[in-house]
Amino acid sequence: MNINGAAVWDMDDRMDAFVTACKQNGLRLTHQRLEIYRELMAAKDHPSAEMVYTRVRMRIPTISLDTVYRTLGSLEECNIIGRVGASTSSARFESNPLPHDHFICDGCGEIRDVFASELNREALARAVPEEYVVRSSHVELRGFCPACGQGGGRD
Repeated sequence: MNINGAAVWDMDDRMDAFVTACKQNGLRLTHQRLEIYRELMAAKDHPSAEMVYTRVRMRIPTISLDTVYRTLGSLEECNIIGRVGASTSSARFESNPLPHDHFICDGCGEIRDVFASELNREALARAVPEEYVVRSSHVELRGFCPACGQGGGRD
């Protein structure tokens, strides 16, 4: 399936890929880990660890914030999820494995996925000095969302 020129994985395929990636990286498939990943798959707002914790806690009241942080850290270390907007004060995460970039609103901090079919990631990687190894690429566009308006933040 395609949305705005970008391929889209269905949730079952993404969950199967998650299970496979966990096994390949020696991560146990705990109930907490599965629920945290399910929350990331369902989220469209690139949630912070605290946001994931609040949402997952509705389903698993005994989960701790520490468990969420450690799980997100493990999944990021294994390249199963990605960190978004590292320049923001709070790390934000996502589970979308498809090549895409992000628009970040300087007013409210909203993060939107951007799928640019014209972006030549291979050329971008070739621009990096030879002695460096590129594992992935990510372009971050910054500006203002419609709610924050042209060049101004919320008052």
